[in-house]
Amino acid sequence: MNIGKLDKIFSTFHTLYVCMEETFRNIISVVVCTYNQEQTIGRALDSILRQQCEWGVEIIIGDDCSSDHTADICRDYASRYPEQIRYIRNERNKGVEENYFDCLLMACGKYIADLAGDDEWTDTKKLERQRRYMEEHPQCVMLHTDYDVRCEQTGSIMPAAEYPYDTRPAEGAEMAARVLSQRYRPAVHLCTAMYRNDAFRRCYARHRRFFRDNIYPCEDMQLTALMAYEGTTDYMPQKTLAYTVSNRSISNSASERKAYAFKKAAAVLAADLRDYLSIRSGSVERAMEHRIYELLMHAFRLNDRTLRADALHLAHERSIRLRMLRTWTVCIVTSCRPLWAMALAARRIKKNKI
Repeated sequence: MNIGKLDKIFSTFHTLYVCMEETFRNIISVVVCTYNQEQTIGRALDSILRQQCEWGVEIIIGDDCSSDHTADICRDYASRYPEQIRYIRNERNKGVEENYFDCLLMACGKYIADLAGDDEWTDTKKLERQRRYMEEHPQCVMLHTDYDVRCEQTGSIMPAAEYPYDTRPAEGAEMAARVLSQRYRPAVHLCTAMYRNDAFRRCYARHRRFFRDNIYPCEDMQLTALMAYEGTTDYMPQKTLAYTVSNRSISNSASERKAYAFKKAAAVLAADLRDYLSIRSGSVERAMEHRIYELLMHAFRLNDRTLRADALHLAHERSIRLRMLRTWTVCIVTSCRPLWAMALAARRIKKNKI
C-alpha cells in the first residue's frame, strides 16, 4: 500500500475520532475565504463584526496567497480583534475548494457560517436568528436564507431569482436532487447558511473524496448535497446577504474558455454525485442535459470542434441523455462547418443590431 493511501486512511480515522471525541464550543465559527479582494474584504469583515449574537463569534480568514493588499487589510483586522480573528495566509495558492475545507476543519464552534470576501451580510441578527432556530430544531443540520444580488460594476442591488422550491424542511435524496437540479439560483447559497460542525465532520469523513479531489471546481454542491443525508435542510425567507456578481469570478467568467472549463468540471461533479447517491429524478436528468447544452453553446460561440466533441463525449461517458430540441439543434448546427459558419455570422449581425 502506498504512502498516499495510508495518509488518506489515517486522515479519515482521525476525522472520525475528532467527531466522536471533540466537544465543540458554544460559539459560531465564521469562515471567510479570500483572494485578491482588497476592495471588498473590509466590508465583508465589518458585516460579520456588526452581528448581534448572544454567543461568541470566531472569524477564520483563509487568504489564498493574495498578490494585492488583501493580506495587509486582513492583518490589520486581526491585530485589532486578536481574540476574535484568526488570519491564515497560505504560502501557495490552493484554490477555492482546498482553501475552504482547510478553513472548515479549523473551526471550533458548534455552528459554522461562511462569507465570501466580496459579499456582505445585510442583517445584523442573521447569526442569532439562525442559532436560535437550530437550537430549537436539533434535526436541522443546515439553515439557509434568501438574499439579494449586487452588481460589482454598478453597485446596484436587486432581488435574487425567486426561491423555486417548497419552503418546508427537506432531507436526503429530496434535498440532494434540488442541489443537483439547481439552475437559476442555488438550492442553498452557502453564504446565507449556518450548519452544524459535527454533521460536517461526519459528512467529511464518510465522503472525503468529494471534498478533496482537485478535479472538482467548487465547494458548495458537494457540501449541500451530502449534508442533506445528515438531517434536514431548512429555509428562512429573510434576506441576509448581498451577493456580489462579477465577471472576474471563476463561476461567472467573461472568458468563454474559462467558463467552459469550470462548467465542465461542475458537470463532472454533478454526475459523480448523481451516481454516488443513486439519484435519477427527472429534474436531475434535465439539469444534467442543460449542463451539456451550455458546454455545446460555449463550443459553438468559440467555433471549436474539439470542445464540441469533448462535450458530447462527456454526455456519452456519464450517460447523460440528450432529448431537448435546443440541444439537438446546436448538435446539428455544429455538425456541419458551413452551417456553423452561417449561424455564427447571423449571431454577429443580430448582436450588432442590438
